[in-house]
Amino acid sequence: MESVNASTRPDVPGEKTKLGTSLVDSAASAIQSFGPTKKIHQHLCAFHFYADDMTRQVEAHHFCGHQNEEMRQCLIYDRPDADARLIGVEYIVTEELFLTLPDSEKPMWHSHEYEVKSGVLFLPGVPGPVERTDLEKVAKTYGKTIHFWQVDRGDELPLGLPQVMMALTRDGQLNPTLAKERENRAYMQGLTHGIHPKANAGGDGLKTVLREIDCKPSGHPSLEPIPRVFV
Repeated sequence: MESVNASTRPDVPGEKTKLGTSLVDSAASAIQSFGPTKKIHQHLCAFHFYADDMTRQVEAHHFCGHQNEEMRQCLIYDRPDADARLIGVEYIVTEELFLTLPDSEKPMWHSHEYEVKSGVLFLPGVPGPVERTDLEKVAKTYGKTIHFWQVDRGDELPLGLPQVMMALTRDGQLNPTLAKERENRAYMQGLTHGIHPKANAGGDGLKTVLREIDCKPSGHPSLEPIPRVFV
């Protein structure tokens, strides 16, 4: 399935923001601190594909902040503009932290080495020397990405189950319609131990599945589920 062109994407349904709402937002922004979002310090652009379907590829704009030197967390949008749609999140950890994860967890994480070295992951507008300094670190990391909004199929709202996403690992995988001129960084050093065999879904596909189960009683009357009638 080809990705939906950003210029022809459907509008999000709903009434346009009213003046009263904008005034409340302006008043709140003058008072509240927005501490978590103020930690966002960089914009990374890359491409993700659905872990169960490599043909479905999405341009992903990451706005990231460091938790510490070994972990950063990113909000992912479909484009860098003010009206962009929040489509997912990514957690990025160093190789050292990744190796501490249980083997059952590792397949949900993808390597960044190929993305960086091939030039498909980059920092838009950042001068080359500054960009290379950070990307030399990113090349040695792993990421766990979940997308909530399937914009590539034209969904007007975030529908369906959250989906695990993966990253490119070799030449020929990127949809030619998404490919752009990029800088080759093959000279950069990648992961010290090489790409872990269980990373990148272990070479297999992953798909989020929803199934019903019995909800165990809580043992506390006030926490028991209450039958509801929809009228």
